[in-house]
Amino acid sequence: MRSTLVSGLRRRVPRWLPAALVIGVALTACSDDKIVYRDRALFNQPADSVSGFLGYYDTTTKQTTCGNCHADFQGNWRTSKHANAYAAVAASSSAQEFCYSCHSVTGNGNKATGTVAGHDAVPHATYNDVQCESCHGPGLEHVSSVGQGQVIRPLAKLTMTGPGTCGDCHSGTHQPFAEEWAQSGHANVSASRASNISSGCATCHDGRKALEAWGVDENYVERNDPTAYQATTCAVCHNPHGSPNSAQLRFSISSQDPTQNLCMQCHFRRFEPTVTFSSPHAPQGAVLLGLAGYRPPGFVYDTARIYGSHATSRNPRLCAGCHVGRFTVTDAATGAFTFQATGHLMRPVPCLDAEGKPTPDKTCAYTTAARSWRTCAASGCHGTGATDGIDLAGQQVAANLFATVRARMKFLTDQLWVDTDGSRSMQAAPTDAGLLPTLRAANPTQWSNSDNTITAAEGAEFNARLCGEYGQSNSDNSKGVHNPFLCEALLIATIEYVRDFYGLPAPPPEVQQQLRTPFGRSIPGSMHVSRTTLGQ
Repeated sequence: MRSTLVSGLRRRVPRWLPAALVIGVALTACSDDKIVYRDRALFNQPADSVSGFLGYYDTTTKQTTCGNCHADFQGNWRTSKHANAYAAVAASSSAQEFCYSCHSVTGNGNKATGTVAGHDAVPHATYNDVQCESCHGPGLEHVSSVGQGQVIRPLAKLTMTGPGTCGDCHSGTHQPFAEEWAQSGHANVSASRASNISSGCATCHDGRKALEAWGVDENYVERNDPTAYQATTCAVCHNPHGSPNSAQLRFSISSQDPTQNLCMQCHFRRFEPTVTFSSPHAPQGAVLLGLAGYRPPGFVYDTARIYGSHATSRNPRLCAGCHVGRFTVTDAATGAFTFQATGHLMRPVPCLDAEGKPTPDKTCAYTTAARSWRTCAASGCHGTGATDGIDLAGQQVAANLFATVRARMKFLTDQLWVDTDGSRSMQAAPTDAGLLPTLRAANPTQWSNSDNTITAAEGAEFNARLCGEYGQSNSDNSKGVHNPFLCEALLIATIEYVRDFYGLPAPPPEVQQQLRTPFGRSIPGSMHVSRTTLGQ
């Protein structure tokens, strides 16, 4: 009525009359017309009043009750898979009733008391999908207390110990994220290093310190507990509230900028020698991108000929392209589903048990019978185009190339240092063999942590450790595979420089011949992206 009256008045008053005055006249004329504004309650009474789960405020728009106040989290969550979890299972022809317990708001993943709550107790549409309360717990007490001097903030957990964690749902034969993670290095990083805050170790060895270093300011149960050391749990890498990255990751896994790549937040540490350290430490990202290693004087890294083979466009997910690979295990006799590997062992070529399931073992043979090479075959580098999801021929190609690269790395690092006694510490000849132990016997002063100098000997040892196998748990440990062309170039240049600089004996003719035979000719067939393909 009011809008009609105002419109009519405007037709009867001079155009120069201020609009505010026109409206004032209109309102005066409508003195008996009352406009009542009524705020709707910020939450509905829960369908399951016993548990206190609120669920959706509006099921049509997927507006969570929590999101009425926490609008930023609501917006991020809305783009995640959790926001569509219920529809995903409802559309599945093989879904069973118990599946809904993990695809809706229930006692899974939080601190709810009792075992039957939310959708499990009252299968109401307000509990569809994995909402805020799935991780933070029932919200009724929290919203009821706001403004009453007793604000209660239900907190999620960072830990993966016991119930009420991500493992409540992300586990089992179909989604064994928790079980595989628990057997990975991410779950077993050194607690002693985590406590060494002053050295900077804690930012990678304690999940809480990693989040702090990344500027993550969120609440969780263990945040302010000084004794609650945390490994690299799910919520360290994945943002439960959602993110613009795949799988709700806190950083991209495709960026070649080390400051923006998730894995390289930690796996991009000491990748060149320092005056106090001649050993690499977590240098994998720098090796992959071709940035690692001691560069002898005059060394030129020819990017037109030598390149990061696993950092090309054929492997856009970089580290995760090989280290996080999903594959389905089926019964050999019946073809029935057995296990869904998630890749959270972080093993690029995991050892397999008798049923074909990946295990945390690192000692099995590097063969297609003992290990899965599916991530290699599924990539754009080694696959043969098979559509069966197994590609045994492609897996065999990858296994053969791995053996060739490994043998080449051993030959080159043996020229510098053969750890004959297996001590992992370089001993002077004749205990150990190679150019560096020979030099150490004649000139041990070339190794010093107090001379504020990186000598050619120390640089050479760094390169040997970077690309070789000396049982050093925190080195690159890819056996050269992360970047075989870089390692080959570094090692050949280092061998030649050390020999010339210190006047060491020339190698036998057959060794000289092998040193002059690079991967382009020593490896049968193509190596990742072949030089022929690149027009070289």
